[in-house]
Amino acid sequence: MIGRLRGTLVSKQPPALMIDVNGVGYELEAPMSTFYELPATGAEVTLITHYAVKEDAVALYGFHRESERTLFRTLLKVSGIGAKTALSILSGVSVGDFARMVLNSEITALTRIPGIGKKTAERIVLELRDRVEGMNDGASLPSGGARGVAIDPNAEATAALVQFGYKPPEILRLLKDAAEPGDSAETLIRKALKAALR
Repeated sequence: MIGRLRGTLVSKQPPALMIDVNGVGYELEAPMSTFYELPATGAEVTLITHYAVKEDAVALYGFHRESERTLFRTLLKVSGIGAKTALSILSGVSVGDFARMVLNSEITALTRIPGIGKKTAERIVLELRDRVEGMNDGASLPSGGARGVAIDPNAEATAALVQFGYKPPEILRLLKDAAEPGDSAETLIRKALKAALR
């Protein structure tokens, strides 16, 4: 079991990143809430991790806060929710906002997250109402962009949004409405995810 990694950030292309720990490169996937707080490549970073073993694959997921990992693990226990959908949820809303949606039975808001239909949203509310009470990470998604601007922020943002389950036509619409000159890929993704949840 790998519970935490500290090393050099080698690469970051949402939702994937790599950390070099004493010469061993660990590939992880992370929600955008974690990407917003990553330092520039080459800097040291510490992430809390979730190690998943499936029949056909092994995967490692990284988070900045214990509350994010706790919610990720809680979501995986809901029937019909896999890691990809759990990452989408954490990418679009803060832990505290998600807990509020569940406690207030905001089914419509939950269905705006890729991979969550009405039945899954209802199941989330039913199964998680008692588990999310008191969940809060003490932080909402940051308003600023991340350090460093990608060579092609639009292409990087598009690729990340596809990974999170959005369809190309929807991505084009979200990015067209959100994009401003000079935006980094992370800023574009954050704006698009917030727009999609409205």
